[in-house]
Amino acid sequence: MNNNTDNRNMIYFLVISMAVLAFYQFFVFGPQQKERAKAQAAAAASSSSAAVAAGLPLGAAAPVVTRPQALAQSPRVAIDTPSLKGSIALKGALIDDLYLIKYNKTVDKKNDPVELLTPKGVATAYYVTSGYNFQNIPGAPTDDTVWTQTGGTSLSVGKPVVLSYNNGAGLTFTRTLSIDENYMITEDDAVSNATPQAVAFAPYAMVVRTGMPEHAGKEAVVHEGAIATYSSVLTAPKPGDYRTRSLKYKDMAKPKDAKAIEKQSSVGGWYGITDKYWMAAVIPNQAQSVTFTAKADLNNNIPTFRTGYVDSAVTLAPGQTWKSQSHVFAGAKLKPQLQAYEKDMKIPRFGYAIDWGAMMGFITYPMYWLLDKLYGLIGNFGLSILALTVLVKLVFYPLAHRSYESMTKMKQVQERLKPKLDAIKKRFPDDAQKQQEATMALYQEEKVNPMAGLGGCLPMLLQIPVFWALYKVLTLAIEMRHAPFVGWIKDLSAPDTTTIVNLFGLLPFHPADVPMIGGILDGPLHIGVIAILYGCSMWLSQQMTPMTGVDPMQKKMMSFMPVMLTFFMAHVAVGLIIYWIWSNILTILQQYSIMHRLKVENPIDTFIGKISKKEPKKA
Repeated sequence: MNNNTDNRNMIYFLVISMAVLAFYQFFVFGPQQKERAKAQAAAAASSSSAAVAAGLPLGAAAPVVTRPQALAQSPRVAIDTPSLKGSIALKGALIDDLYLIKYNKTVDKKNDPVELLTPKGVATAYYVTSGYNFQNIPGAPTDDTVWTQTGGTSLSVGKPVVLSYNNGAGLTFTRTLSIDENYMITEDDAVSNATPQAVAFAPYAMVVRTGMPEHAGKEAVVHEGAIATYSSVLTAPKPGDYRTRSLKYKDMAKPKDAKAIEKQSSVGGWYGITDKYWMAAVIPNQAQSVTFTAKADLNNNIPTFRTGYVDSAVTLAPGQTWKSQSHVFAGAKLKPQLQAYEKDMKIPRFGYAIDWGAMMGFITYPMYWLLDKLYGLIGNFGLSILALTVLVKLVFYPLAHRSYESMTKMKQVQERLKPKLDAIKKRFPDDAQKQQEATMALYQEEKVNPMAGLGGCLPMLLQIPVFWALYKVLTLAIEMRHAPFVGWIKDLSAPDTTTIVNLFGLLPFHPADVPMIGGILDGPLHIGVIAILYGCSMWLSQQMTPMTGVDPMQKKMMSFMPVMLTFFMAHVAVGLIIYWIWSNILTILQQYSIMHRLKVENPIDTFIGKISKKEPKKA
């Protein structure tokens, strides 16, 4: 009896246990396992995207070819707008062939436009690429993937083109490119997932440049190299939360201790490579979280500069389509256009693509604005420079007048009181304190500030930031490029073409063609008319400036400054030298008016006196 009961209880226990296990397996453990599998798949996708989203891809080095050979290596889509001509390579969907047709390389050659972008594979390659970072996705597009043109004929204003690529495993990529009449290209990207599983990827875009540009480092006051504008906060940044950082080419390409920005976070912003007048930049969706990079990679001591961004990871479910819009700027840095893009497209600090200066921008920008207005009124950029210099001089006239008058009076007093000063030294030959007290009493009696030398320097020091800002404005102004002035001056942004070596063109040869020494004659010894005029104006201004209390040896050293600066200025843009000459002339006129009124000896009155055979009266 007991055995039968025990057996029956055991059967009941096993049946109930099996029922409980079945219930748990079907309603609890099974769903948990499915959720865990989904989570693992999502985590795998997330980790894959995180791994590739961490940085910009670095493609394999391509064999160096000529520009025509590089163009022939890929089918192409033409670009034809009022501002740009070139093509897009279907291999990699690269924007790599672009000319700025409104700007010529030199003032002599017409229909020889500036080449902005150069195809990949050329020694001086410079291009824009955008794509997707995948991990373990067969057939994912790379720079070697050939896309298909499925819409449009050529990229022009109001006529977009459509590119597509199918990886053959369920992923379809579509890119629609449109362009405005200036320098902005819009990219509308889409990825469709027809696979049975989720895929993860991170979109990226970057500007790539190979080799050190020839002009790198020649412009000391204007930035050339990588530039990045990014948000200083990562949650709902406002316009004032954006900052701009710049890295010079040479600083990025150092073999050791090279400067770089790697994997820094931002919301929106823009990232590119800029030269004095031109820039190429990639611009993400301004609501998109990105990590951006600006660095140079060395290969056989040849740098490859990369500046761009990687979007945050995207996990695309089966049957879904991802879409996003970004932009590419490639063109001239014209202030009105940059500001229009900044305003209309909400691109933060896009006007700062022009290097106004980190410390002096509050002076540089108004100077540029005023020069631009004068140029619009006068129509000649050289005359606009002269007019702007006059306006700046007028603003500082009271300050400069007080400075020059104080120094002139000090010279006048010292000349007049030289016998009395010598008498004080004789009266107290061994008592320096008594000499100083007697001298101060004499100055007080004459009502002249004994610190006039220092007082004269201080107003001039206050003017230095303003004149530095004006110098910077003239250096970065694209309006001065190829702008004519008068006579032989056809390009205000270039050095003077005349040289004393061939008597300013009177002798029928070019100094560079002279055997053995042509490089020297056309280099350090290339002194043009404008540089000589500058040296003369500098010398006369120096002679007109009273140098009271200056050591004789120091005076001799300073007398060589006009000669040294003449050689230096000979290789500076003509527009900048014209500004300095005109500034010196205005200073000389101001100095002369004071010295003549106070009857103080000066070179101009001395020269006039010699011509008229009358010596000027000394005070």
